[in-house]
Amino acid sequence: MLAMDKFDQPYNPKETEDKIYQFWEKSGYFNPDKLPKRHKKPFCVMMAPPNITGHIHVGHALENALNDLITRRKRMQGYKALFLPGKDHAGIAGQYVVDRELRKQGSSRFELGREKFLEKMWQWMKEYGDSIDNELKKIGISCDWSRKRFTMDEDYQEAVRAAFDYYQKKGWIYKGKRMINWCSSCQTSISDLEVEYLEEKGKLWFIKYPLSNSPEFITVATTRPETMLGDAAVAVNPKDERYKNLIGKKAILPIQNREIPIVADDLVDKEFGTGAVKVTPAHDAVDFEIGQKHNLPSYEIIDKRGKMTRESKVCEGLTVKECREKVVSALREQNFLLKEEDYSHNVGVCERSKTVIEPMVSDQWFLSMKDLAAQAIRAARKNQIKFIPASRKQIFINWFKQVKDWNISRQLWWGHKVPVEGEGEVLDTWFSSALWPLATLGWPKKTRDLTTFFPTDIILSAREIFFLWIGRMVFSAMELTGKVPFKVIYTHATVLDSKGRKMSKSLGNTVDPLTLIDKYGADAVRFGLVWQVTGHQDVHWSEDPLIAGKKFCNKLWNASRFVLQQIGIPNSQFPISNKISNFKKLTKADKIILRELRKTIKEVDKNIEKFQFGQALQALYDFFWHEFCDVYLEASKAQLTDPKRKEQTRRILLHVLANSLKLLHPFTPFITEEIYSHLPIKDKTMLIVENWPK
Repeated sequence: MLAMDKFDQPYNPKETEDKIYQFWEKSGYFNPDKLPKRHKKPFCVMMAPPNITGHIHVGHALENALNDLITRRKRMQGYKALFLPGKDHAGIAGQYVVDRELRKQGSSRFELGREKFLEKMWQWMKEYGDSIDNELKKIGISCDWSRKRFTMDEDYQEAVRAAFDYYQKKGWIYKGKRMINWCSSCQTSISDLEVEYLEEKGKLWFIKYPLSNSPEFITVATTRPETMLGDAAVAVNPKDERYKNLIGKKAILPIQNREIPIVADDLVDKEFGTGAVKVTPAHDAVDFEIGQKHNLPSYEIIDKRGKMTRESKVCEGLTVKECREKVVSALREQNFLLKEEDYSHNVGVCERSKTVIEPMVSDQWFLSMKDLAAQAIRAARKNQIKFIPASRKQIFINWFKQVKDWNISRQLWWGHKVPVEGEGEVLDTWFSSALWPLATLGWPKKTRDLTTFFPTDIILSAREIFFLWIGRMVFSAMELTGKVPFKVIYTHATVLDSKGRKMSKSLGNTVDPLTLIDKYGADAVRFGLVWQVTGHQDVHWSEDPLIAGKKFCNKLWNASRFVLQQIGIPNSQFPISNKISNFKKLTKADKIILRELRKTIKEVDKNIEKFQFGQALQALYDFFWHEFCDVYLEASKAQLTDPKRKEQTRRILLHVLANSLKLLHPFTPFITEEIYSHLPIKDKTMLIVENWPK
């Protein structure tokens, strides 16, 4: 029994939260196999595995608070609930951050060599992997830590090899020269989805290309004059009347003094610049397509270090920026530069290093997407997966309609090796992550966990990995098991800063959830995060809801103290039941609070089932603060002085408080477990496995 003098002090989360988490872990109830016998029907939600590149951020806190909310409610409803945790090795990002640390120490991965560098990577994983687990525990995440997985575990690597072998036997994996995105800083190819586009205020240069055997010229407009050294043609739109008489003729490439054809292609935008564009097949995705159709040569003038090659001739060894300056100067001197204009456009950069991406042709491993994409589209159209919000369904379908073959190889040291003899490359991080709902449960082996928990029930995801991760998990599971991997895809809001900007370390606007927990307590942080999730609009960060959460926890604490004081006898056992002993003796205030409780239970259930978590919390807040504390607690004071009403009033106070704690537990688990553990209720158990109110 909780000593009443403890309630005389304000609620102190620092004295409670670590103790309660240890209490939960000792109980074993995070593990679905150790739940009471009434927990029979399986329920499974997977954590989106944080990268081992640092600490968790406020976005992780929001996503995992929602996952935990769902899991805790399902557990109380009698489900055999599994919340499976884990971490991702984060190929490019993982290698980048460790390489950066080495550079700070005056070293590099090349200086260490592959073997020593990989030892450093495992040390990093151990250090940050453990800290991420501890940070999630601080938030109160009720994962089954005995099942935690890492995408570089040996059995996970076995699953990756099995998937690669399967696709290869189907004839869907091939190696070929294709246009890819190259990061000269990370020294690897990256996916289209890993390219971030930033607005750049640059120039649009208008360059005269003389016509062969003619005093006339055709003018092209470009934002990248340095790549003209690798031009193979000039292209115009076949419907552009201005250039119909030039199609099939030849032009002379300035500086290089090379004859190139003028071709017609529908990919040319008539409205851009002059309507005539330079074609550099080796260094532009659209130009590569044009080059393939018109059988144009490919001149590789930029290498993987971001330096100009021998084929560029006049700029060999220069950086791209230095080459641009030299080319523009030469064009001006030779009277080929007609004019230049200020021009703002989007420039692709690596989302990790922020280095400008160089499109280039490279020999890479690809996975054919034709049949896989068709399966994903079919699953969406047949409503085998529910999308929250519903608008994500068509976005999902549209992306798979135009998806290209997947470049699955990366030129890294850290990651899953391409399982081909003599191959030194690794697989794209997302190739292994796409197997997350399968490999974590034991696939390709037919394990008990795979049989019990797959397909999983729901996956929560931020928008930015909707295609990178969610879409790829869908087609991977469908092809490898014949089943969709989850029944519901919930795309949650993104937490932006107060100015509406995406949080990033470079902007210095990130929010550390552990600092917030230290300031307000974990329950208040969870309260504040969930409170703002009232739809699918992004959340503009503010600490005001956290302050409200802290005040609410204090209100809950003080109201519980009042109820315990009225019950009086420290060791008394009041059976809690939905049945009140004598309805005829209920006062008007009694009837109202019981009716409002019943209504609140229904409203909370309805909102959670509709994934309206903020609305569910707000309904609970209004009921407890206003209906219970402001109204009924005040009315009960007079009723408790009446001998005829005292016993019934005490039972109702305890009944309403106990059920309020149950409803609040998924939202604010620490304080509710602490208070509930001291309520004088007969045959009670821990709140984490108590029956959800009906």
